[in-house]
Amino acid sequence: MLKHTLAKLEEKIKTSDNIPNDKKQEYYDLLNRLNEEVSTLAETDLEKAESIKKFTKASAHEATRDEVNQNLLETSLEGLYESVREFQSSHSRLVDTVNDICIFLSKLGI
Repeated sequence: MLKHTLAKLEEKIKTSDNIPNDKKQEYYDLLNRLNEEVSTLAETDLEKAESIKKFTKASAHEATRDEVNQNLLETSLEGLYESVREFQSSHSRLVDTVNDICIFLSKLGI
């Protein structure tokens, strides 16, 4: 299911006018890194991995809408960050990746 979600996100990014073409590859790379980390987490805690996946999807959706609602984007990014906060010590790369995604989407200036 995660691969399906990532494929849908990649398609949404590809067609988004909100993400500059030169930044799209950077976002794909971040999503691939997140996929690896969430897949590892899913082996031990599927429910929390699903939560991270859903917040990632919501954040990408909000960032790529034709008319971005800044409040919804910020809320989805906050949810994404909160979904991984407890893994700071046990899955630090996962937390770092989510932080990178949040920063990336925030820096788009949307």
